[in-house]
Amino acid sequence: MRLEFIDHDRLAPASVNMRFAKKAPDIADILPTIRARGILVPLIVRAAASGDRFEIVAGLRRWTANTVARAEGIDHGPVPCAIVEAGDDAGAVEASLIENVARRDPDEVSQWDCFVRLVKEGRDPEAIGLTFGLPEAGVRRILALGNLMPRLRALYRKGEIDRVGIRHLTMASKAQQRAWLALFDDPQAHAPIGMQLKAWLFGGQSIKAAHALFPLDAYPGAIVSDLFGEDRYFADPDAFWVAQNAAVEARAQAYREAGWSEVVIVPPTTYFQSWDHEKTPKRKGGRVYVEVRSSGEIIFHEGYLSRREARAASRGDGGDSAVKPARPEASGPLNTYIDLHRHAAVRAALTSHPGVALRLMVAHAIAGSTLWRVEPEQQATRNDAIRDSVAASYGEAMFHERRRAVLDLLGFDPERVALVRRFGDGDELPGIFQRLLALPDAALLDVVAIVMGESLAAGSMGVEAAGAAIDVRMADWWGADDALLDLIRDRAVCEALVADVAGDVVARANQGAKGATLKRIIRDHLDGKDGRAQLVGWVPRWLAFPPTAYTGRGGVGSVSAFRRMVQKLPPAPDGDAPPEQLAA
Repeated sequence: MRLEFIDHDRLAPASVNMRFAKKAPDIADILPTIRARGILVPLIVRAAASGDRFEIVAGLRRWTANTVARAEGIDHGPVPCAIVEAGDDAGAVEASLIENVARRDPDEVSQWDCFVRLVKEGRDPEAIGLTFGLPEAGVRRILALGNLMPRLRALYRKGEIDRVGIRHLTMASKAQQRAWLALFDDPQAHAPIGMQLKAWLFGGQSIKAAHALFPLDAYPGAIVSDLFGEDRYFADPDAFWVAQNAAVEARAQAYREAGWSEVVIVPPTTYFQSWDHEKTPKRKGGRVYVEVRSSGEIIFHEGYLSRREARAASRGDGGDSAVKPARPEASGPLNTYIDLHRHAAVRAALTSHPGVALRLMVAHAIAGSTLWRVEPEQQATRNDAIRDSVAASYGEAMFHERRRAVLDLLGFDPERVALVRRFGDGDELPGIFQRLLALPDAALLDVVAIVMGESLAAGSMGVEAAGAAIDVRMADWWGADDALLDLIRDRAVCEALVADVAGDVVARANQGAKGATLKRIIRDHLDGKDGRAQLVGWVPRWLAFPPTAYTGRGGVGSVSAFRRMVQKLPPAPDGDAPPEQLAA
C-alpha cells in the first residue's frame, strides 16, 4: 500500500464499497470539517480496470462531502489516498468493513485530551469546532471536563459516572469533588447520583437562575454556573427565596394597584388546578393566582375565579360566592411594616434577657431557620483504622454518653445520630425553645456543650482555641494505639519518637535501624514489655495542647492551625504578650 495525492475527479466509488449503489450517505457530521480542512484521513482506493482512474474502497462519505464542498467553491486540492493492490476484492471488502464497522465515535474524555492539545497549540474553540464539525458551545462543554479532578474524568471514561452525573459534578468545587469521591470509595456509604447529586451539591434544593423574578446583577448571593454553559443555579436557596418572595410580593401589590379584585398566593404544597377555574376578566371580579413552585418557578394566572364562583356569577346569584372578594386587611407593605417593628422591639427587649436570648440561640443552632445553618462535624475518613481508633477512644465514648443524656433531656430519641441538624427549616424551633426555657442554667449549658462539640470543625483554629482555654490534657482522653504507629512512615520522625519515649541513649543506639524496629521499641516502652520501663500518659507532640513538631519541615496540620490562631489573637492590654497557654 502506498500513499499518493489524487485529483478528486479521478476518483469514483468501487463496487466493493459497502455504501455502493445505496442512497447518498449522511455527511452532516463531517461536512463542516471537510469545508474547513479538506480530507485529512486518506481514502483507501485501488486502480480502476481501465484508464488513470481509481475506485474508492473506503472513505466514500469523505469523498461525497468533498464533492459538496467543491460545488460550493471550496477546493482543497488533490485528495490523500492509500492505494491497495488491484484485483484483491476480498482485501478491499475487508478494508471497507473495518473502516465503517470498527469505527467508533471517541468518548468525550478522549476528545478533551485532543482539544486541550489543540488549545495549547493556539487553536480557539471556534476553530476546533470548524475542524471537527462541532458547535463552539459543544467544544467548550468538552473543554469544561478539565475542571474536574483527573480521577472523575477516568471514572466517566470507564462509564462508572453517567453523563448527567458528570455534568452536575462540573458545578462542584474541588472540595465537593473530593467529598463525593470519598463517598464513592466508601463501601458503607452512598455516593449521590442524578438529581440526588444536584440536591447534594446545593444543600437539598437546586434552583435555576432563570426562575428569578429579580435582577440577577443586584443579587448579593453566589450563582453557580454549569461549566457546560447550559444552566446556572443559586448556591444558597434560602437567600434566593428571600429575594424571590420580595419580588413576588412586589408583583402582587402591582396587580392590586392595577385593580384586580384579589391576588392569591398558591404555596408550593398545592397546585393551581386550571380545570377547577374559569377565565374571568378583571371587570367581573377575576383574581390573579400566583403559583409558587418549590423549584423556584413562579407562574402568574391572570383573570380566574373558581368554577363554582364563576357559575354563580353567570346566574346572577346574589350569594356570597358571587360577591366581589374583599381586599386583604393588611397589604404587603403594611405587613412588612408590622413585621419589622415587632422584630425591632423583640431584639431590643432581648438585650435585657440574656438567658432567654441564649436559649433562643441554642434552639436556632439545633433546629435551623432561614438565617441559621449549622452542620455537625462528619469526622470523615476513608481509612478504616483511623475510624476505628477514634470510635474506640475514651474521648469519643464520653461525648456520645453525654450527648445521649442531652437528647433524652430534650425529648429526642437517644439514638438520634446528631442533635444538630444540617438542613433545618425552623419547624422544630418553637418546641425546642420552650423546652430550653424550662431548663435551669446548668442543664442549658450541658446542651450548649453538646451543640458546640458537634459543630466544632476538626483541624480548625476553634479546636486549638478551645483546647488551650480549657487546658486539655490529651493523656486523659487518648491512649497510643497501633493505628498511630502504622500511619508513621518517616524515619526521622520515628527516631525522634524513640528519643521522646525511650530517651536519647536508646535513640542514638538505634540510629539507622529499620522503621519496624524503631516502632517496636516505641510499642515496647508504651506497653512495658521486653524489660523496658513502661511509659504512662505519653502523648506525641502533635496531639498535645499546644502542639509542636518533631522536625522543621512543616506539614503538621495541628501545628499550622495553632500558629494561625496565635497570629489572629489581638494584642493583650498594655502591650503584654498573649496568655501563656495560647502563645506557647
